[in-house]
Formats: sequence, C-alpha cells, structure tokens
Amino acid sequence: MPEQFVHLHVASGYSLRYGTTHPHLLVERAAEFEMDALALTDRDGVYGAVRFANACRAAGIRPILGVDLAVYSAPRTTAHQPVGREFRPPTPAKGGRVKDPAFPRVTFLAGSKAGWGALCRLISAAHANSTAEREQPTVSPELVAEYLNEAEVLVMLGPDSDLGRQVARHRDDLAADTLRRWRNLVADRLVVELVSHRLPGSGPGSLSHAARMAGLAQQHAVPTVLSNAVRHLDRTDAPVADILDATRRLVPLAVRHLDRGNAEGYLKSGQQMQMIADDICRGAGLGQSSAAKLLADTRLTAERCVLDPRVDLGIGEVHFPEFEVAGRRASTTEAQVVLRHRCESAIPSRYGDSARQRIWKRLDDELQTIDSLGYASYFLAVSEITGLIRELGIRSAARGSGAGSLVNYLLGVSGVDPIRHGLLMERFLSPLRTCLPDIDIDVESARRLEVYDAIMARFGPQRCAMVSMMDTYKVRHAIRDVGAALGMPIGEIDALAKAFPHVRARDASSAIRDLPELRDLRSSRRMLLGETGSLELFFSLVESLDGLPRHIAMHPCGVLLSDTSLLDRTPVEASSMGYPMSQFDKDDVEELGLLKLDVLGIRMQSAMAHAVELIEKVDGVRVDLDDPEQVPFTDPTTYKLISSAKTLGIFQIESPGQRELVGKSGIDDFEDVIADISLFRPGPVKSDMIRPYLDAKQGWRLPTYLHEDLRPILSSTHGVVVYHEQVIEIIAQFTGCSFAEGDQARRALGNFEEMAKTRSWFFARSLERGYSVRLIEQIWEVLEAFGSFGFCKAHAAAFALPTFQSAWLKAHWPAHFLAGVLTHDPGMYPKRLLLDDARQLGILVLPLDINASEKAYAVEKTNHGYGIRLALEEVKGISSGEIDQILASRRSGSPFASLSDFWQRATISRPVVESLVLAGAFDQVHCIGEEHTRRRTQLTRRDLLLQVNDLEHLRRADKRAGIKRARGLPKNSGEIQSYQLTLDIGADQQLSVGLPEMSAMERVRAELEVLGLDASRHVVDFYAEFLDLLGVTRSEQLLQTRNRAEVLVAGVKVATQTPPVRSGRRVIFLTLDDATGPVDATFFESVQGDCAATVFGSWLLLVRGTLRRTGKRGVSVLASQVWDLGELHSLWQAQGLAVVWARLEDAPVASAEPTGPRRVLVHSSGYRVSPYADLRPAGASPEAVAAQASRKLWHRSQGSSG
Repeated sequence: MPEQFVHLHVASGYSLRYGTTHPHLLVERAAEFEMDALALTDRDGVYGAVRFANACRAAGIRPILGVDLAVYSAPRTTAHQPVGREFRPPTPAKGGRVKDPAFPRVTFLAGSKAGWGALCRLISAAHANSTAEREQPTVSPELVAEYLNEAEVLVMLGPDSDLGRQVARHRDDLAADTLRRWRNLVADRLVVELVSHRLPGSGPGSLSHAARMAGLAQQHAVPTVLSNAVRHLDRTDAPVADILDATRRLVPLAVRHLDRGNAEGYLKSGQQMQMIADDICRGAGLGQSSAAKLLADTRLTAERCVLDPRVDLGIGEVHFPEFEVAGRRASTTEAQVVLRHRCESAIPSRYGDSARQRIWKRLDDELQTIDSLGYASYFLAVSEITGLIRELGIRSAARGSGAGSLVNYLLGVSGVDPIRHGLLMERFLSPLRTCLPDIDIDVESARRLEVYDAIMARFGPQRCAMVSMMDTYKVRHAIRDVGAALGMPIGEIDALAKAFPHVRARDASSAIRDLPELRDLRSSRRMLLGETGSLELFFSLVESLDGLPRHIAMHPCGVLLSDTSLLDRTPVEASSMGYPMSQFDKDDVEELGLLKLDVLGIRMQSAMAHAVELIEKVDGVRVDLDDPEQVPFTDPTTYKLISSAKTLGIFQIESPGQRELVGKSGIDDFEDVIADISLFRPGPVKSDMIRPYLDAKQGWRLPTYLHEDLRPILSSTHGVVVYHEQVIEIIAQFTGCSFAEGDQARRALGNFEEMAKTRSWFFARSLERGYSVRLIEQIWEVLEAFGSFGFCKAHAAAFALPTFQSAWLKAHWPAHFLAGVLTHDPGMYPKRLLLDDARQLGILVLPLDINASEKAYAVEKTNHGYGIRLALEEVKGISSGEIDQILASRRSGSPFASLSDFWQRATISRPVVESLVLAGAFDQVHCIGEEHTRRRTQLTRRDLLLQVNDLEHLRRADKRAGIKRARGLPKNSGEIQSYQLTLDIGADQQLSVGLPEMSAMERVRAELEVLGLDASRHVVDFYAEFLDLLGVTRSEQLLQTRNRAEVLVAGVKVATQTPPVRSGRRVIFLTLDDATGPVDATFFESVQGDCAATVFGSWLLLVRGTLRRTGKRGVSVLASQVWDLGELHSLWQAQGLAVVWARLEDAPVASAEPTGPRRVLVHSSGYRVSPYADLRPAGASPEAVAAQASRKLWHRSQGSSG
C-alpha cells in the first residue's frame, strides 16, 4: 500500500464485557502490520486510554483516542402513538430490566487537547445521564452539541448508529434526515463509517449495507472512512466475544443473543482492508478510483485525530490543587513560605528542648528538595486533609515511605519521628525520583466515608474525585461467567468455582493438574458438562478471559486531587456509593500527573477508637494513644505480651508466621517491632534474611561487619541488611554519593540490565575512596542478594506505630481491646477464635441478651472481672434499622419483660425474632438455661419459638380485621378470640407446653447458625472424651512437649494460608483452635497429595505430625497426615475405638518428595515462587478485608482452595 491503513474503530478489553483483547496486544499487532497510527474507541469510556497511549509510545505508533457511546433520544410522535403519551422503552414480558438495551451507537474521536477535554466532559455527562430505567450511559444529540460545541471532536456514524439502522431498513428518507440533523449539530466534523464483515443479506456488517451507506454519504457530500469495527485480535477470539455477550446480557449462549454474525471483526492488515474497500466501492458502483479515495480519506481523518500524549493528554505533567485552595489559612501567597512557617512553628511541640541543629539542617534540606520540585502545594494539601480528619475527631496515621519525611512529621501527617528512627527522606522523595510522592493516610474504617465527604466538600467536584480500580477476570469469576453462558446449573457452577484458589484464570488447567485438592475435577467431565461436554473447551474459554476487565469499582482508598482542569483530563462517573469516580486507576492518574492520596479505612483504627471509647465509658479513664506520656514506647508489659506470641488481634503480627517470628526473636523495644514487620514480607522471606538476623539476635552467633564503616548502619539489625534505607546508606558510604543517588542505585538492583551498570559504577567509586577490591566484592554480594528484597523502614515504622498501640491496649485493657476488635473485625481470624482468646485471658463471654446487648460488642464489669457482651449486629439477618428500633424501644421505657412485650414494643420481623430466640437473647428474661433450676412448667427456647408463631398469627389476624373495618365489613371476632385464648398478651408469665429444652450441642449449633460463634461452649468440648482416648496433645501442652516428638493435634480450622517461600514450593499453613489456644501446622508439598483436599474441605481436623520448636515461645507442628475429625468421631460412636485406630494406621505415609512436574514462577533476581502462593500478607489488603464475610468461620488466603 502507498500509505499505511489506520483502524479508527477499535474496542479493547476495556470495553467492559465486550472487547476481548488487551490494548498493548492490539498495538503489538498494529506494529507487526507496520501501521504508524491506531485508534482506541472503547465503549462507554476511555478506561484503557493511558495504557494504550503508553503502549503506542513504546511501539512508535501514534495514538488516536475516542469513545463509542450510545445515543438516546425519545422517538417522535407517530400515527400509532397518541400525542402527549410519554414514551417508555420496552421491558421484558416477565418483568425485570433489559440489561443491554440496543440503543444506536456513535463513535467520537478527539482531535486536539481541547477535543480531549470536551470528550472527557461528554463521557461524564453520558454517565450522569443514565437512569434506573436506562442503566447504559447515553447521550442525546442535543447533549453532544452542548459539550462538543466548537471542540475538535470528530463524529463517526457507523452501521450501528441510527443512520446505519435506517439504511438497513431501506428508509433512505429517514437516513437523509438523520445526516442533516447531525451535520447541523457538528458541521464539518461528521464522517460516515463504512464496515463490511462480509455478512449475507443487507443488514449492518454486510457488503450491501456498506455500499448503500457509501452511496448515501456521497449523495449528501459527507466524507466516508473505512473501518473494521474491531472487537478482537484474531478470528480465533470470536468465541470469547460470544461468552462476553451472554454475560453482559445475563442470558445463556444463543445465536439471537450474539452481536457478531461471523468472526471477521478482528484487526486486519492494510492489504486486507484495501480488498474490502475495493469490494464496497464496486458494490456501490463508484468507480475504480473510489477505493483509493476512501483509503485516502480514512488516512486524512486519522491524521486529523492523532494526539500527542504529553501535549494533548498531559502525560508527564503535574497538577496539584491551587495554592489558594491548599493553603487557605495562610497570610502569604508563597506556598513554600507558608510550608516553612508551619514546619518551624511545630518544632517546639514535637521536639521540646532537644538539640535543634540536626533538626534545622534536616528541615532545610527537605524544604529545598520540595521547593526545587514545586511540591509545596502538595504537602499543604495533604496537611489540609489531615487537619480535616483531626477536626472530625477521627483517628488517623500515616503509612508508607512518607513517614520518612520530617516535613510530614512536623505537619502532623505522620506520627513517626524520622530522626529518632533513622528514616530517610530520599526513600520517599528526591530530585532524581520521577514518580510523584505518595502519602497514605489510615483512618477509622467505620468513619471513612465521613472523611471522603469532608474532602469533597473542601476541594469541590471540579478538583476532587475518587480513583477507580478495574476488577479483572480471575479463575472464579471466569468459571462462573463461562458456566452461566453455557447453561450449567447454578449449584454446579458455584461448587466448581469455589473449588479453586484465587489464582489467575490462565492457570485453571494447570491448577487442575498440579493441585491435589482438585484431582477429582480431572474425572468429573460428565458430571460438570454432560455427555458431550468438553472439559478442555470449558477451561480454554475460562483461560481466554484471563485479566480482561470485568467491571469498574471505586478504589477503596484512592482520592484524586487536582486543579480545576481535572474534568478536562479524566471522565468521571458515579460509583455505587454515589461518589464521583475517575475512569482511570491509580497507575493511570500518576501518569497523568494527578495527585493521588490514599485514605485507607483501617479496621484496626476503628477497633482502637472503640476500645478507647469503652475505657472511658466503663472505667472513666481517658486514654490518648498518641500521647507518649500515657503510652510510652518503653512499656515493658507491652513487649512482654508481644514476645509471648499471644498476639491474636494485634495489628500486623497475628498471623501464624508472625506469631512464630515474635516467639523466636523476642521483642525488646520499638526498633524490634519495626524489624519484625520488615522481616515478615515476601522479599525478606524469599531472600532468607530472617535466619541470620535471628541467629545474631539470640546470641547464637556474633554480629559480623565486613567493615567498621558498616557498624553504625547495621548495628540495629545485628549486622544483617533488612531495610532499603540501609542499602542506600551503604551505597552512599562506599561511593560518596548522595542519598538520592544511593536510592537510584538501590532501585536498579532489581533489574538485570541496570544492575550491571550499577555494579561498574559502584566498583569504580568505591575504589576511588580507598576500599579494597576484595571488600568491594563482598559488599556487592550483600547488596546484590538483599538490595532488591529489603523492606522500606519508613513503611515498617509507620506500621509499627498502630502495632505497638494495639499491643499496649491488649496488654493493659484486654477486654476493651478485644471488644473493639470483635466489633470491627480487622484481622484474619474468625471472631470465635478471638472469643476463645478472651476466655484464655480470664475475660467472661456474656451471652446475647435482649435487655443488655448493644449494637456493637460492649464491656461490662462483673463479680468476676470484665466481661464482653455479644453484639446484636452479629444476629443473622438483622438490619441496622431493626437494631436501632430495639435499642430505642428499650431506652424509651422499661426493660423488656417477656417475648410478647418485646414483640409489641419493638415490632421486629418474625425471622429476626426467631433468630434472637435461638441465640438465647431471651434466656435471661424467661430464666432459661443451665444456671436456672428447671421446672416442669419452665419455658424453653422451643416454647418461645412456638409463641413467636402464635404472635405472628395474631398480627396477621389483626391486620385482616383492620382491613375489613376500613372497608366497612363486619370483623370475625371469633377468629381473633381463638388466638387470645392461646396467648394472653398481658400476662407476665407464660407456661411451658412441655417442649424439651435444647441440648448443649443444639445450642452451639444454633449459635453457629445465627451468630457464626460458639459462644456458650467451645465446639471441641463435645469431642473431648474422644480426643483424650486418642491421646491428642492440646495447645496449652505443646510448650511442655519435647522437640521432634510425634503428636496428634486436633481442633476447629480457623485459618489456611499458602505463603510464598524461597524454594518455590507450595506450603500450606493451617491454624487450629482446640479450646486451649491456637495450634499451627505446616504441610509441605511431600504430604499435600493425600492431605490438601481434607485441609481445605473440612472444618474439624485431626492432624498427625512432628513437634518443631522455633524459639522460647514458638512451637508448631510439621504435619504428615490429616483426617476429618467429625468422620472419625462418628466412626468411634458407631464401631468403637479399635476401628478408628485401624483407620489411622492404614493412612498412607507421604513420600519424601512430590511426584510429577512442578511449576514455579521465577523472579527477576532468580528466586522462585509457587504460582499458587498468596500474593500478599494476610490482612494487608483493604480490598480483601472489605470482601470478607462478617460471619466467616475460618480465614482463607488467596492461595487456599475451597
């Protein structure tokens, strides 16, 4: 071709549940075809625009950006529609809503910076224009005219537009009218898009339709362009598009539900498109030269719309809120002067009478860096937000490398002193770092929305929006959508999806092959897919969805701040919570130079706030956790508690691995807390930092320093490189460079190519400073091994502050702390384990009581110390409004005297009242329970359930009588009197009808069903006799058991994890609760073949293994076999103990090594990781915490099946 063809209508996977290809793959294919430009015109938004632009820049292709929007306008009155009658879109015959209404669609292409801004605002308007009846974002022609005005935005009318549909219906008169209307709206910015997918007939996508569109455009002198309406990369991707069509419409696969007629909608080469141009022009009878003109016009249109990512999109620019907004309380117009003044005025309150020389020097250096980068407004904006949070009385803390800044400490953004803890500003911000500074602020999760509201009110919607995040297809989502599209039963889909761990969809077939707990799926094709189903086809479709965007959601913490150009740089749409949300994610907004502030809702902050509130309410003591006088960092009681490994509920250090680590190392001061948090990260674990650190800390070997210059840098970590800051300081010490240059060198250690350059530079500079070649080689080996895997000390120090504060609360106010933890559920363990922990600490667990329980967990003083009262919000199915109604009824009068009194005053739904009865909420009112003397006439819970039934019948009878009276009909008094004979509402006492009381086991089952807790008795208590006969070792006995002894342990499963380990093997960590404490067991790959399915599939477990001591207080079990405890218990009851022992002895003993090939992922540094390992530490993700069910019985990490 004399000129390369340019595709102007291309949908990527960011056309949600429509496109099938990632943007970078489209760009790679265009580069293969030697195209120099390519458009991305996703449906309903520009979600992938920044990624597309960056991919184009890397490939040397010029980007064209646009959007494909639905156009909606109420039809004009016709002879069949009476004038004045409101037009209503069609609805399904059987009710519901149309999920994907077939509105006409129009493509808009931005042609300049102003055009991009107009396009962003038009997209925002389209999303604001969606309604309950019309969920799809739509624009009207009038809205298009309003927002585009004179902006350089091209409008393409294609086969799916109103023009194309009219041509398909052979209504040339309407088509001509449509062309005139659009030309009046957008003038010379209108083109007609010709598409031929060689479909038969004369409908859209057919050659005949494209030819008639070409003829009509020529007749009305409207330019035409050629496109292929690209939806997928290759022909073979067409079945994926079918799955997405069915998923989007919530229907099973059927021809009538598909958008495509064939597989021609792929990214074709220029030569293929020239052939299509020839066919269209020949079909339209336009002559031989018309095809060349069509291609030339397409090229000319493309040149008109090519964008410069830096100039037109603003990629690489920085946009902070205007100074007059961020510094509203200032009396000067210079942001840097205001920032310095605020910092200097805070020095006396932060440092008191401490020596100031080092403080002033550090402050001057930081302010100079901030001034050189022009970031003063950024720091003032963050300070403004933290001030808003404090004004609201909400607990907050900084996290991330921003804690290394003295400016942040003086502004009150961070509570960690960077000078005291040796933190470096350069790890956070320096003139050499190209990325924007990133400060994260943790706030109380329960009040997070209050913070968002305050920020939005302060900065306004023209400067502030929420950051979005794109939920992409992983294996469970993909299985559900493919299964639904193929018409599989819902129950089977659900069971199949839940069988998989949370891995990539592309790993589905590999997981079936590799994971022993999924081996049953290998022989289940007939069960899952029927007689003719293909398991291979099913999972090939599942894997084809891997990583495709599924839906957009509001990021759980990202707040976007900018100047008033925000809405010209990003479209916004309403999130499910009503907040304006950018269509770009956290990486995209950074590319666009927009300030992203992470305001994370942290449940531990809410738990601590709740505990402090309870302390003041119950004991009259006001505690300020941020006051070092009240909560000193030298408190020995706190460090003793942490070292005992009894850290359930404590921030960051409650997981099995963390409990083992603190038990091994012992925590003596705040620096140890920082080190512990830093060591228990994937990088340090994979690079084996923990072992040498513990050896030196426990005195098993002396700390070694390769050179005395390293002693002041590494003394706090006993000669081991743990922190990024230490790597920076070592590089600076040996090369004489600045900390900023040292940070750049540190960052290069994780890249093979950059590492070689850094090595040459490091050797040359170190030799110049007089260090020996041998020493330099030894130092480089340390940097090479640890540099890319260390952890940021500033980040760890920021984590360590709430870790210490929560540990202090548990050490000094355990009941109040655990009540806060139970209320806000911040950790990885189920609440039933935390209740058991409370019992171990001598705290009473008080039952649910309709007259005593509050909405949240409360603390009460009893004759035996403190007690934690169960909360009403734990009752299954109860709403917040019903809880408020109960509390209001209770406070407005006397306590509830009976069930009938409660029924009349609280007016709660019958299912909730039944749940309250089953959970024992009326036991105290009616003297039901083991502590009360049982009389023949004494009521039971079953009696109360019967009364609930009678009360419901009476309520319905009264309602029917009321309706009859309203209609003037005589009421049936006999019917109502019959119920009154059964139940005397005015009586204070009701008599039992003889129903037996629930047994202890039935009560616990009811509690687990209603509350998700075994509050009255521990589940394991019912198996105590059986466990004693088996010789099971309890948790409280493990410390007294000799090392390497073979033991049987048993209990209720409370957590499974599959953390990454250096070897690349898959390891399963299991935590059991046996009523005396937690038991941790480890299953290596050699035993998983026979154990994994039971570990993930059962709740009550019996484990055989070898005891392993890991420190003074650290102990775990190296597991070799596991059984379902419930099955063994039933076997014992039915056939006796001998049969159980025979079952235990017959169990296969695992081989030393796993069989078959083993897949691993290899890190750029050479370390190996299992593809089925957890991607992040337990409890570290706000998204994961938000997604957890409040009624969970055990914690499942990402890598856990089931």
